[in-house]
Amino acid sequence: MKISDHDHRWMQHAHDLARRGIGLCSPNPVVGCAILDRDGQLAGEGWHEYDRLDHAEVVALRAAGERARGAAAYVTLEPCNHTGRTPPCTQALIQAGIARVVAATTDPNPNVAGGGLQALRAAGIETAVGVCEADARRLNEGFARWSQSHRPFVLMKVAMSLDGRIAPPAGRPTSREPYWVTGEPARAAVQSLRWQVDAVLTGIGTVLADDPLLTDRSGRPRRRPLLRVILDSSLRIPLESKIVTTAQNDVLIFTALGNESEGRIRELAARGVRVQILPAETQASAERPSVGWVAGRVPLSRVLDRLGAEGILTLLTETGTRLNTELLAAGMVDRIHFYVSPQIMGANAIPAFQALPGPVHAASSEIERYGDDLGLSSLLRDPWPEGKGSA
Repeated sequence: MKISDHDHRWMQHAHDLARRGIGLCSPNPVVGCAILDRDGQLAGEGWHEYDRLDHAEVVALRAAGERARGAAAYVTLEPCNHTGRTPPCTQALIQAGIARVVAATTDPNPNVAGGGLQALRAAGIETAVGVCEADARRLNEGFARWSQSHRPFVLMKVAMSLDGRIAPPAGRPTSREPYWVTGEPARAAVQSLRWQVDAVLTGIGTVLADDPLLTDRSGRPRRRPLLRVILDSSLRIPLESKIVTTAQNDVLIFTALGNESEGRIRELAARGVRVQILPAETQASAERPSVGWVAGRVPLSRVLDRLGAEGILTLLTETGTRLNTELLAAGMVDRIHFYVSPQIMGANAIPAFQALPGPVHAASSEIERYGDDLGLSSLLRDPWPEGKGSA
């Protein structure tokens, strides 16, 4: 089917609608839908919010009413053809008398991809797919990764100087005194990142050095609290740390300690902190190569598995040199966000990475300015299945 500029314009509108669901639809995908009547006029529109149950197509159809008969529907993700918490959207579109469905991309789940479009075609509805596909896939990178691997899409955030340094030399400034590498606009962008993800992860070294909050302070609405995840193999986290004192069942610590930690775990639980014990690593593995590896630490691969099992689609890492390096070396980072300050901190300052075993290549990059700082977002691992939306 021929795709027109008109189709692109209305699909962009559907994407604008989908973005209204960011923070409100996880663990479901972000989806928007616009319905144009026979005269090409907007008849109904909608986006998905998890707590409101109805998918974007159903919301838009309800708004369109009888004008949906013979209309065209623009939807940012292939309509579902299975029953979950709600009946299939394909059924709703067919019953409403929709004549044409334009989808930005197919469903990333290999078990259902293309099924919705096939059901629509079988009912005599014209379909097109692949309109503004890159935008649609960018919006649902987390859902794409999780639907295939049941692990979260991992975004790494690094604020650094021109010479790749993330903090002054150890001991300067004094411990726990904040040192901002980047300016306020870049720090606001990080808050926006936290708003868009389900969880944020750091290591105990960062907690002991900086005493961070790791909260979402964007002020934007979100459906569930940002989960703050700490890797703390020996349960050294201070009870007076900001993360513990502000915990409201939104902090999860992974440790490698066994039964000897029961008392400490009870203390943390009383403060609203969950602790999960994972078997300590005893040797390097394919997912955690020997670079920077030390026996007894929490296994990163199992952390991702556990978070995926809890429905965490997106995970932002805000870690120090060691974990930055290990995550990249293990190929666990899907997208990396650099915030680069126009300063040179010197060879004695703390580096962002150390002794990476080889180069890391990006599939695509986006560049923005945040005041005097530069923002660079690069996709390292495409979570979407190979091939374009031609189902």
